[in-house]
Parts: sequence; structure tokens; C-alpha cells
Amino acid sequence: MFERVKSFIRAFHIPTAAELEREYLNGAANRVDLEFRQRQVERGMFRNFGA
Repeated sequence: MFERVKSFIRAFHIPTAAELEREYLNGAANRVDLEFRQRQVERGMFRNFGA
């Protein structure tokens, strides 16, 4: 019973900024792309939504 409730709650999980950043970095095709993405993350690409 509780497993069904847990799975239902997980379906509405909103990813955190750290999870979004990690997913974005993991999608890099090569080292150059990874370095480019790291610079974007360092500039706050995922942290400054409201500013």
C-alpha cells in the first residue's frame, strides 16, 4: 500500500537546480562541450530563474 503512495508522490517530483545541472552536464557530447556547459552552469544558468 505504501509503495503505491510513494510511487504516486515520486511522479510529481520537481527536480532541484543541482539535479538539473547534473543532468545538463551529463549530456555533454565531448570534453569541449562539457567545458562549455560547465562555464554556463558557473554563470548561474540554472540558479537565476527569478532574477
